[in-house]
Amino acid sequence: MDIDVFIARRKELKLSQVKLCAGICTQATLSKFENNNRVPSLAILNQLCARLGITVDNLYQSQKNRSAELASALDLVENQLMTEYYRRVLQGLSHIDVQEVDALELKMQFYYLRGIVNTLVNREPDHVLFDFARILDDLDEKHQTVMTQLAFVGSGILYARRQELEAATFYFQRVRHYVENLDYAKVDHPDANYNLRILMLIYFTAEFYASQQNYRISNRLIKTGLVLCSNHHVTYYLPRLKFLAAQNALAEHRPYETVENLLEEALAFARINHNEVVVLKIAALRNQVRDKLATKSEAH
Repeated sequence: MDIDVFIARRKELKLSQVKLCAGICTQATLSKFENNNRVPSLAILNQLCARLGITVDNLYQSQKNRSAELASALDLVENQLMTEYYRRVLQGLSHIDVQEVDALELKMQFYYLRGIVNTLVNREPDHVLFDFARILDDLDEKHQTVMTQLAFVGSGILYARRQELEAATFYFQRVRHYVENLDYAKVDHPDANYNLRILMLIYFTAEFYASQQNYRISNRLIKTGLVLCSNHHVTYYLPRLKFLAAQNALAEHRPYETVENLLEEALAFARINHNEVVVLKIAALRNQVRDKLATKSEAH
């Protein structure tokens, strides 16, 4: 509740506390409300607001507006994370004071975003694990939301990059179990970001298993992700999934035509989503393929 709105309105009308509360409550009750944030009964507060020509809802309006602004800012940051604009993600998060975030969902969103991006840019692990711990041990301690799975996948990425494979495998196995047991036919979440978050879980888990040369599991997860993209008309992760599929195909020594087709598809979706990172990765992988073909041709 923004009590400053109430006080500003009283002063605007040039009403003293004595005049405002006359016949409604004691001055002490009004003073405790204005000075000590002790909210009176709803019946009294309604009468006081009515005398000021406002409603109780008006006292929450600025807070609602700020929450809406924070939600919009965090959603923008999350979209930038999906397209790998990590510098913009860090800049966006630096302008958000988590102490201003009251809503539980927004607070979890902030910590998951900061934890993930700091993992991906190789920041100090202590800070990263703190962000994930806020979700796992405090904000979602019963592990009932997708935010827990995002904290798991972030922890898995961190340990994989530190070559602590036992710990990484522990977290990615939990995420894999989660995504493989989702009923995708029934996934219809009111939160527009939900499908993107599930795709994030799928992509990074598939990437981890590919790094462990377990292409069977990796390709299965990629297929699940592509179906989810198709069913829910989500394109953000299509270029990354297609590119990972091309990498897997190359590692499995599948025909170069197959690899090239996957790269063409990845490139098309990367351009649609303005994902410059994937565009550069495709160019690098194509050079790698050409070098292999040239070496193979010289050998013959």
